[in-house]
Amino acid sequence: MQAEMLHIGFGGVVAANRILAIVSPDSAPIKRMIREANDAGRIIDMTYGRRTKAVIVLDTGHLALAALQPDTIVGRLRQQREKEAM
Repeated sequence: MQAEMLHIGFGGVVAANRILAIVSPDSAPIKRMIREANDAGRIIDMTYGRRTKAVIVLDTGHLALAALQPDTIVGRLRQQREKEAM
């Protein structure tokens, strides 16, 4: 099985088959998840110093922080999968 990589902006990529959810970081429960994951060392910060606009929850329990909107990342994933289906 080959890993399908998804570009999440500014040179960062994640394994698309490992993504469970892509959410906005604005709600209190997501902020709590980020804080707990940071304390446990499970944060992958891919914002490159920019503001976090999306949190990608991975099946390993890690959280990847991205500087792109969740809708943008989902659109890229859809586009990539449509291209592969052709």
